[in-house]
Amino acid sequence: MLRWRPRTVLVVLSSALAMSASYAMLRLGDKAPLFTTEAALGGKSFQFQLSRALARGPVVLYFYPKAFTSGCTYEANLFAQASERFQSLGATVIGVSNDDIETLKRFSVEACRNKFAVGADQGAWIIRAYKAQIASRPDMADRISYVIGQDGKIVHVHHGANPEGHVAATLKAVEQIQRAATR
Repeated sequence: MLRWRPRTVLVVLSSALAMSASYAMLRLGDKAPLFTTEAALGGKSFQFQLSRALARGPVVLYFYPKAFTSGCTYEANLFAQASERFQSLGATVIGVSNDDIETLKRFSVEACRNKFAVGADQGAWIIRAYKAQIASRPDMADRISYVIGQDGKIVHVHHGANPEGHVAATLKAVEQIQRAATR
């Protein structure tokens, strides 16, 4: 008879959860689902259309769980600090969460420092389309970043709890796109 020890069960469960999260994300080469959503930049709302942003260059689409939490605020600050570099490479950055637009208007000023847009996904349909939901909370985004090429395909995926890794990894991916375009 097989006997499970509590630690063994915990290791097996945490491994299964990690695997399910990694299998759930969109993969390199997948077509990015197009969307339009209400977004905020500099405290003002507007309609963000992924198709229009892609017409100008690659898009860094990052999902985060909740505005004004410590990790999400820190990540937004890091993207704000790197925003001029992304812009110089022709990339658009947009963060998406299931927060309402009024919250995101404030977040776009305070955490994003008026540097990039944040999109409201209160129905979590964008989060689900990108397979970016937290397994235990399907209405809430996990910390997942995608870089979408101008052809509308996923060229980079970064998943992880550390906010710093998302900015560095997506910036590196956009730089690689730029280098390939100039060859």
